[in-house]
Amino acid sequence: MGSNKSRRRWLITGCDKGLGYAVAEAALRNGDDVVATVLAKDGNNPLAEQYGRQCICRHLDVTDPELIQSVVNDSEKAFGSIDVLVNNAGYGLVGSAEETSPSEYRRMFDVNFFGTAEMTRAVLPIMRRQRRGHVINLSSLVGIVGAAGFPFYSASKFAVEGFSESLAKEVEKLGIKVTIVEPGGFRSDFAGGSLARASHTIDDYNETSGATREYLTARHLKQPGDPARLGQVLVDIVSASNPPLRLALGQDAVVRIQEKVDLHNAELSAWDQVSRSTDLTS
Repeated sequence: MGSNKSRRRWLITGCDKGLGYAVAEAALRNGDDVVATVLAKDGNNPLAEQYGRQCICRHLDVTDPELIQSVVNDSEKAFGSIDVLVNNAGYGLVGSAEETSPSEYRRMFDVNFFGTAEMTRAVLPIMRRQRRGHVINLSSLVGIVGAAGFPFYSASKFAVEGFSESLAKEVEKLGIKVTIVEPGGFRSDFAGGSLARASHTIDDYNETSGATREYLTARHLKQPGDPARLGQVLVDIVSASNPPLRLALGQDAVVRIQEKVDLHNAELSAWDQVSRSTDLTS
C-alpha cells in the first residue's frame, strides 16, 4: 500500500447501512471528507451527527438522473472536489430466470447497473478537470461466477464488470483510476432487507434457485466477511500507487474465482483447435 496521507473527498452511494455505511465510516475515521448518500428521503445518517462538517448526508435515488447531478454538484461545492467515487448502491434479486418477471429484474438493473453508470458519468467531468480521481465500483463474487438463483443479479454485476474494465482503459491517461470490488459473503444487509425475492416460484427449480434462497436466509448475518475490514481496505487502496483493477474480498471470493479461472483455462486448452479453426486460412 502507498503512504500518501493527503485528505480526500469521497462521494459514496448507498450509505444507509451495510457496506456503504462501513466504507463511509472508515473514510471518516481516516480524516477524509465524505458525502454519504442514503435512500431514506429525510437524508439522515448517524455519521453526520458524529463527524459534523466532515460528513454530509444527502438523499439519493440513483435511478433519478436529475437528483444524481444535484448531489454531485452539491458534493463539489461543499468540498471543492471529488477524489473518490464509490458506487455501492444496489440490491440483490434471487429467483430463477423463469421465475423472475421483467418488472422485477428491470428495476434491479436500473439501480445496480444504470445507477452506477450514471453516477460515474456525472462525476467524470470533475475528475477529468482535476486530472485525478478513483472510481470504485461494487460488483460481487457472482459478478464473476454465475450462480443458480442469481441470473439477473449476476448479469447486473457482470455488466458493472464490463463497464468498469472498459472505463479503466478510457480514463487511465487522464489520471483516473478504476477498481472493481468483488465481495464474497459479508455480514451486511444483503441477505436481509437488501435482497428481493422473485414473487413467483416453480417447483422444478427447488433444488437450484430454491436452494439458493434457503441458503441465503440461513446464512444471513453469519457470513464470514467483516464490513469494517472491507471499508478499511478501500481506504488503503486509494492511497496505493498502483491499485488493482479487480479486488476479490473474502476467502470465499478468492477460492471460487480461482476455481473459475482454472476451469476457464482448462476449457480454452481443451477446445483450442476448434476455437482456432473458425479463422479464414490464407
